[in-house]
Amino acid sequence: MSEKRLQNIILCGVGGQGTILAAKILAAAAMNRGQRVLTAETIGMAQRGGSVFSHLRLGPAGNTGANSPLIPQGEAHLILGFEPAEAARHLPFLRSGGMVVTSRQPLPPVSTLIGKSNYPAEEIYQFLESRSRVHFVDTQRALQELGTAKVLNVLLLGAAQRLGALDFSEEELLTALCGLVPEKFHALNERALRYDSK
Repeated sequence: MSEKRLQNIILCGVGGQGTILAAKILAAAAMNRGQRVLTAETIGMAQRGGSVFSHLRLGPAGNTGANSPLIPQGEAHLILGFEPAEAARHLPFLRSGGMVVTSRQPLPPVSTLIGKSNYPAEEIYQFLESRSRVHFVDTQRALQELGTAKVLNVLLLGAAQRLGALDFSEEELLTALCGLVPEKFHALNERALRYDSK
């Protein structure tokens, strides 16, 4: 991302995964640079495991080149998926040449858990691979090593940053993060941000 051009980012997942906090971290990092930020989100079903997404439009101070916080279809530079089916659901928003960074760990809906529907994980992975430049993050293993699932959002931000999908430095993200979470969680979140499975 250049400070002189607009970047469109969609973060998507389900309630409880930290999608909204991740969007706030990116917005804070951009504002710390003096950039203008437009955001829109849906959180109505967040407490019930429903779909949650945020649209972020980051650009230079003054004119962002955008008239609405909502990203039109085909214009997202990055889709950050906290859950693979949600990433696939938002794929129509991705622009040509854009990137998808998503957790590989499915979070099936309740209907699947009680046997009323199935969750075709392999088909979802193949769909994403066939229609986008996608990078899957093994979040299950990473979160086991980190000792908690509560840093999924920060783990994915770190992965996207190292892949070059976010033009923020690690330090810029860490500064924004530390301004938003209590001090007692700073060390854990820093470990998650810097975690690299390679």
